[in-house]
Amino acid sequence: MVPEKREHPKEKEGLHPRNLHRERYDFEKLIRSWPELANYVTKNKFQELSVDFFDPEAVKALNKALLKHFYGLDYWDIPDGYLCPPVPGRADYLHYLADLLAIGNAGIIPEGSQVRCLDIGVGANCIYPLLGNRIFGWSFVGSDIDQEAIRNASHLVANNPNLKPAIELRLQSDPSDIFNHLIKPGEYFDLTLCNPPFHVSPFEAQAGSQRKTSHLQRKKISAPVLNFGGRGNELWCPGGEMQFIGKMIVESSHWRASVGWFTVLVAMSKHLPGIYHALKMAGAAEVTTIGMSQGSKISRVVAWRFQ
Repeated sequence: MVPEKREHPKEKEGLHPRNLHRERYDFEKLIRSWPELANYVTKNKFQELSVDFFDPEAVKALNKALLKHFYGLDYWDIPDGYLCPPVPGRADYLHYLADLLAIGNAGIIPEGSQVRCLDIGVGANCIYPLLGNRIFGWSFVGSDIDQEAIRNASHLVANNPNLKPAIELRLQSDPSDIFNHLIKPGEYFDLTLCNPPFHVSPFEAQAGSQRKTSHLQRKKISAPVLNFGGRGNELWCPGGEMQFIGKMIVESSHWRASVGWFTVLVAMSKHLPGIYHALKMAGAAEVTTIGMSQGSKISRVVAWRFQ
């Protein structure tokens, strides 16, 4: 497992105290870990080393360097057009989930393969299982409705030593289901996690990306806050975030004995009242909301359990 860094000079705002990415990127060190990154590093208008965060290949190279330098991952890549996730934000979600598990474990974060996690929508990048295993030693089942995403995630696992026993990939056979047809009888997970599609249509997703790009072009960029790429089911679904999470809550009530904590990222705060109402109707015994931020980007995790 990865040793955790405790001192954070020149820290970024908002990241979890244990997040290894609180310091601004040291590109010289990253290049030593992943020499390919040097092809994309130049001085920006502030005369600081950086990459062009509007270039998908540059962001992909930065991810490869981060995953190698901080987590010892020898291989990581995604097919063209698939979501390229910002590593610091993905690590943050996992650290907050570790805190959640520690509450029921005398304040100690449980580590090791006996902690089983289910990642809904693992994607071609497989980022949560990769990070969760390297940071905490947890084991994962990653699911997706996209055969190509599962194929690439399996390739990532196969090309990183010691990960194969800890990460299993499953194709969700029915795209209309979330937990149904996925969790096996008698199976138990300590937690589930999910970064759901939150747009209601491809047109809304495109408009959102354009707004985000316009906003960033007016600011100094110091972190990969854009999720470059993204195919249909990664970015949008009918009804958007609210409908997806609503269905997740309904299905979770049928699998209450199979999961300790159900969790989901919620991008839009306006959806919280509807989510809380749905959880009340489903009979959740406990609900908690965890605030997250990375600079100006605000999100939250909603977690619930029935036991």
